[in-house]
Amino acid sequence: MTPVSSSPSPVPPVTDLRPARRWVPRHVVVTRSAAERPHTAEILRRVEAAGVTDVQLLLADRITSPRGLSEREAYARAKDTLAVVVAPPSQLRPQPIPPSADWRLDLAKGCPAHCQYCYLAGSLTGPPITRVYANVDDVLAPIRSLTGSGSVTTGDADRAGEGTTFELSCYTDPLGIEHLTGSLAAAVTEVGTGLHGDGASLRFTTKFDDVAPLLALPHGRRTRVRFSLNASGVERFEGGTARMPERVAALGRVARAGYPVGLTIAPVMPVDGWREQYAALLDDVALALADVDDLDVTAEVITHRFTPGSKEVIQGWYPRTRLDLDEDGRRAKRSKFGGVKYVYPAETMRELRGWFTDELDARLPQARLLYWT
Repeated sequence: MTPVSSSPSPVPPVTDLRPARRWVPRHVVVTRSAAERPHTAEILRRVEAAGVTDVQLLLADRITSPRGLSEREAYARAKDTLAVVVAPPSQLRPQPIPPSADWRLDLAKGCPAHCQYCYLAGSLTGPPITRVYANVDDVLAPIRSLTGSGSVTTGDADRAGEGTTFELSCYTDPLGIEHLTGSLAAAVTEVGTGLHGDGASLRFTTKFDDVAPLLALPHGRRTRVRFSLNASGVERFEGGTARMPERVAALGRVARAGYPVGLTIAPVMPVDGWREQYAALLDDVALALADVDDLDVTAEVITHRFTPGSKEVIQGWYPRTRLDLDEDGRRAKRSKFGGVKYVYPAETMRELRGWFTDELDARLPQARLLYWT
């Protein structure tokens, strides 16, 4: 990987293009420490351009929820709130994130979508406010020192071309809030132009389709844009996101703009007609990518699982959900630390894995299957 430039390009301004779905928070709060950061001015400019009128500058760094709200009301208020904060030192320490990437970097914490199987449920404490980090420079600073180390792509002959990988979507969907932050464009540009040295690449997964701000960036093919895709029978659990055809179309757009791309097929569920539904999805993806030159596409397949804690949170957020959370139909899988998660029975997992392995090879042979879980 050869740096294109030694200086970063400025964060691009808000685009006038309107995607099918774009989240606009009703409430924005800015902590005292965040107000002092230069990137906050850009965030507030974008928030104003989006039409948000309720913007509060806090006198401290603590964010509190209004009193007297029920659990459901607190959830709704939190989901309508964007908080601009400074990432604490604990959040700035990159962590290994196998099997996705060598390291995890967080541009934000929390997501504006309403997915009833939410992966963040149970892992993030407190109301699900979307917190974006004003100190983006601090978040990206470790890239240079960590490049060349890691246990996932670094040193792996099959994935050597990716260099040392940094995952941006562990605790957020960075594209879903990019029109309000500009943080993703800053990261893509800085890594793409070699500001943080050579040999590093970014990756993120999204359920949104607002890719216009990314298309003209000097990405240097150092950011893999992956789209979370699923069967139509599972899509109904993904509120507040771009519809599947919109995501597939956006996948084609970023691939034609030269980005490495990926499919994050997750969470896989054996719903009625799952074979036909996932086959149709793969065919749609193959059609969207058919005219892409120098295509670099990967696939990651992740089956649905839940923990006792996430089940409790999800049922509190979505009390009428029809999501299958029945432990009796699952197999308990325990971690070395004593935690438990419920996965599909071994026979179901073998059937799903065999089908996806065969059908990806048949319907989308260009895709490299990175892992199955």
